[in-house]
Amino acid sequence: MGITPQELELLMHEVEQEDPIDFADLPFDEQALRELVANHLCEMADAMERFSEEDRRLTLLAVAAKLVLENLVLHVQLLRRHGLPLNEQTAALLSRLRKDQG
Repeated sequence: MGITPQELELLMHEVEQEDPIDFADLPFDEQALRELVANHLCEMADAMERFSEEDRRLTLLAVAAKLVLENLVLHVQLLRRHGLPLNEQTAALLSRLRKDQG
């Protein structure tokens, strides 16, 4: 692959500057979690080396879409559990969903 786990960790950290992750009170070191994820993703990418460019792109897009959906669901569940309102972006997404279903 064209990126090392360490380079990916740095990119993750840069992205987090704009969109921080709330690690709350997880009993894990934040940097250790980044290392774990970066290593796992680089291993996944290496396993796709024999894929065509299109298949690799589609696979990565599917993985990203699944993670974004999972994050949205967990975010809404947490807000509901704590009786907090949705943020503007999440409320807009769910509003679009309601309009599309109605």
